[in-house]
Amino acid sequence: MPGDVKPFETRGRSVSFMMPLVEDEKRLSSSSDTESEGSVSSSIWGEVEARFGTIRWASTSKSYFNLVLRRTALALLPSFTHNRFSLARERRASNASSGGGAKALSPTAYLDGMRGLAAFFVFFCHYFYTAFFIAEGYNWLPQPPPDSPDPPPTVSTWTSLWRLPFVRLLYSGPSMVCVFFVISGYALSLRPLQLARKQNSEAFAKTTSSLVFRRFFRLYLPPLISTLGVALLLNAGAYEGTREFLHDRRFIRNVIEHHPMRLETLNLQLTNWAHEMWAFLHIWSWANHAGSTQYDVHLWTIPLEFRCSMVLFLILIGTARLRDNVRLVLVAMVSWFVLRNDRWEMLLFLAGMTIADLDLRRNAHEGRDSRGTSTTSSQPTLQLPLNEKSDLNPPPCSRGRSTSDTFWTIVSVFAMYLLSAPDAGPWNVPGWRYLGTFIPEWFTEKYRFWQVIGACLFVFCAARSRGWQRFFELPVVQYLGHLSYAIYLMHGPVVHVLGFPVQRWAWGITGTEGEQFKRGVALAAMINIPLVIWAADIFWRAVDVPTVRFAKWLESKLSAY
Repeated sequence: MPGDVKPFETRGRSVSFMMPLVEDEKRLSSSSDTESEGSVSSSIWGEVEARFGTIRWASTSKSYFNLVLRRTALALLPSFTHNRFSLARERRASNASSGGGAKALSPTAYLDGMRGLAAFFVFFCHYFYTAFFIAEGYNWLPQPPPDSPDPPPTVSTWTSLWRLPFVRLLYSGPSMVCVFFVISGYALSLRPLQLARKQNSEAFAKTTSSLVFRRFFRLYLPPLISTLGVALLLNAGAYEGTREFLHDRRFIRNVIEHHPMRLETLNLQLTNWAHEMWAFLHIWSWANHAGSTQYDVHLWTIPLEFRCSMVLFLILIGTARLRDNVRLVLVAMVSWFVLRNDRWEMLLFLAGMTIADLDLRRNAHEGRDSRGTSTTSSQPTLQLPLNEKSDLNPPPCSRGRSTSDTFWTIVSVFAMYLLSAPDAGPWNVPGWRYLGTFIPEWFTEKYRFWQVIGACLFVFCAARSRGWQRFFELPVVQYLGHLSYAIYLMHGPVVHVLGFPVQRWAWGITGTEGEQFKRGVALAAMINIPLVIWAADIFWRAVDVPTVRFAKWLESKLSAY
């Protein structure tokens, strides 16, 4: 504040530091003291001022301490609040005056918004499946065991509206994982395919080499840091307060999530963490949940993503010099091969590659270059501005383009229905019995079959529907897009350390009988959901973004050319 700055002389020079006025502090202290005490205080403050007023380190230390406090407080605030502070406003005004202006969204920004919502819904799945049975479909009729004399039920008790198709997408974690993988295949393939189509071999080699080198750091560094934090919190006892709560069936009525084990000493805990991370980095097994770690059981998809990414890069390199039609046919054949071998995750990556190739064929990104983004950027990752205003209105469309958008938006509704396939399987669920008969016998995780097809079809439709793209480009959805990986990594530890105590407190207020249980879940969610977003925002800025920069920096230092 201007009134808090006082100049003083130091060795004959006038220096100004941010220091509170001595008179102000004297006035505050004298308001609650006697008159004689006020005079004594005044003399003391005068002596302090006389003694320390000419010492540079005293004022500098106080100014530095205040700066540290301000920056710490700012770092703990969510990033969407930072633009309300004067320094941020001044920085934006300076950028505008220098001609920088606001950045426009990338033509593929909608994909990151889609990924952000998918990560958010995965969090909902893991949050609510401890309290409710969420895998079963609407009007499910469970069949009695084969050796049971009881007749099959004729009236379903699974009639909650939350189980309906489309609605259940809000918490359908397996469906959202399928969407993740399609988007990853698209994002990783787009730039190499652009260069392959232009027959720019040198740029293709450089870009693909960079993707291969940085992929390990991008996927593994953030979870290594997050699980290390879990190990330290575990050793400090942060997980012990909810260990018994997790096994109390008054509260945890469905899935009992694995609670990490606490070992006797920090050295044993860190040694165990190192062994777990060694297994987590094991990329050679294609078994279900291979590489999963007890420090966060939700991270089983990370090794899977890495393996699929490496196979995708191999296919990109192998097909780079082929004609466009030949490449599409060959990728379709490989897709059938991986599907027939029960590798649904690899099929999703190849579907993302195919959608990207088809978008390049129809110049889907060229028409939106006017928004300030070049499709020839050397950066293959999605560009996602935060707190930046951009024109989300598309250029004027022809009637044919509008009709096409409407058609693909309608088809996307069918894709969302397929994505809504119940996680407990389609059998004995109205609306799904017939579709269940088309699932091949050799497909192991049968509940994923229609989810896989729905994810591929939805991303394909969204790439052709400007309405969906505008929705995924909304600022709040783009914000979740920024936090997508951080939400995925943070929701487990935050719920185990902070979320479960909040739930216990909420049920202590509402009770657990009948509708009281649901009210307790809702009350706790009003606190826990913002908590996860807040922790993810901090982790994104403190870990996720720096690890991306570190990988780029390391590559630049190690590259021969």
